[in-house]
Amino acid sequence: MISELTTARPSQRPASAATQAPPDRQRDPERTRADILEVARREFAERGYAGARVDEIAAHTRTTKRMIYFYFGGKEQLYLAVLEQAYAHMREAEQTIDVEHLDPLSAIRRLAELTFDYQEAHPDFSRLVSIENIDRAEHMAKTPLLASVDTSAIDLVSKILESGKRQGTFKRDVDAVDVHMLISAFCNFRLANRHTFQAIFGRDLTDKRARQHYRRMLGDLLLAYLTSTPAETPRPDGAAEARTLPGAQRGQTTPSRRRRRE
Repeated sequence: MISELTTARPSQRPASAATQAPPDRQRDPERTRADILEVARREFAERGYAGARVDEIAAHTRTTKRMIYFYFGGKEQLYLAVLEQAYAHMREAEQTIDVEHLDPLSAIRRLAELTFDYQEAHPDFSRLVSIENIDRAEHMAKTPLLASVDTSAIDLVSKILESGKRQGTFKRDVDAVDVHMLISAFCNFRLANRHTFQAIFGRDLTDKRARQHYRRMLGDLLLAYLTSTPAETPRPDGAAEARTLPGAQRGQTTPSRRRRRE
């Protein structure tokens, strides 16, 4: 009888333990949240916002759908958290550049190479950006955090440009957002359009043998643009064309446009 009781007790323990949440769920909410975000990032990057399913995300985590809603509030809030984390990690990587101890040429090239390396190592970032553009930034517009996060990227470029201008290295009066666009455009295109590019031209933009070629090309193009003297665009009357950045001063026109209207 004693032997029956002692052998019965171990068999009852797993059933009792199965009703309890895993220890990490109870004592490590940050780990659980990070786990959810990692799986959610892959799901949203693969299927987009509309195609992603919270049930599927829960199935690949150490938690439940109910706990996902507890941590994030809903599917859209989870998606926004994924976007915020993706951009924040990108910006954190950029801040590792020691601008104070690099000359402007080295600093801007380093920024271009870092962006190239980061997006290659994190292809989900490019996919999330593409998906959000397809959705016309419908979700991104709902989180002011992304605007503040991206401000750090523009501040970094501005510091490099100001240093280069002050030293006479950069010849152009360039807008920091434009430089950010040039770097992002090259890196995003290489990843987001690699399949169509290969289908049309038979060239794999992510081929490891060409990696250094494209990485160096990006830096060379950027430096060539910044260090070259801009050519003046002549007007019919022989005077130089006045330039304004599109959208920089909304509602205003350039001198040449005003003259044509008069």
